[in-house]
Amino acid sequence: MQPQNTRPRLARRVLSGARFGIDRVDDAMIVLLAARRRLVSAAGPAKNAMDAPVHDHDREAQVHERAERMATRLRIPVASAHRLVDTLIGDACQQQASRARAEPASTWTQGEGDASRTTRLLRLLPPPRRWRAPLALVPSALLDGAAERVLSKALLASMQGDWLQTVEHRRIGIEVTDLGLSWVLEVDTGRVRRSRGAAEAVVRGTATDLMLLASRLEDADTLFFQRRLMLTGDVELGLTVRNLLDRLPWESLPLGLRIVLHRTARGMRAARAVHATAHA
Repeated sequence: MQPQNTRPRLARRVLSGARFGIDRVDDAMIVLLAARRRLVSAAGPAKNAMDAPVHDHDREAQVHERAERMATRLRIPVASAHRLVDTLIGDACQQQASRARAEPASTWTQGEGDASRTTRLLRLLPPPRRWRAPLALVPSALLDGAAERVLSKALLASMQGDWLQTVEHRRIGIEVTDLGLSWVLEVDTGRVRRSRGAAEAVVRGTATDLMLLASRLEDADTLFFQRRLMLTGDVELGLTVRNLLDRLPWESLPLGLRIVLHRTARGMRAARAVHATAHA
């Protein structure tokens, strides 16, 4: 039997050794994270070339399934593995979104002239707030009809089963702040129509940010986290709308439309960067 006064000393040594090992494991995890981020950085341009969204839900599901199998095999809590994977996926999406925002304006039109020429052309493109007056001359019935058809097709494709029942007869507002456009939409008997009632939850954003969302160049989580999209009104309905925006079926859109959305969004983002630099 060990003397009583040796137990604290032994405990301190055990604790010190355990902490030393934990520190080394933490160091290794940071090194692995750096390696993962380099691979994510290499995947970003490939996604852009393929017009693939930042959020790939099928791929994320595969990563979670793999983590769950590994956790079960190693006899560690599956919930802990899922939380770790969520953190890694969130970091990767944030990394790719940041890289996309920092992309030089000249890469928007590679092969069409040098950077200075591209910058001059982008400065000629008026910022969306200057489109407000010309759009006011367009009959509201024409704008409303076009918006209803486009939004109906996009939203209904992402609302299936329980999702459709959740938002049935609920009024969702969409506001394009710099263009002064707004719509209130309601799901009724399986279709999205414009409503004259007040919105229960409203999504607000600039034309550029909403276009980046529609083209999947940036995901809903990133835009809401950075407060470039705002959500007000009914909290429960707002969270449902946020999830719906993240589920918009980019892959189901025709390839030609995806290319147009992608290039338009990149152009608007590049123009915004040029105008911001000019006024800095």
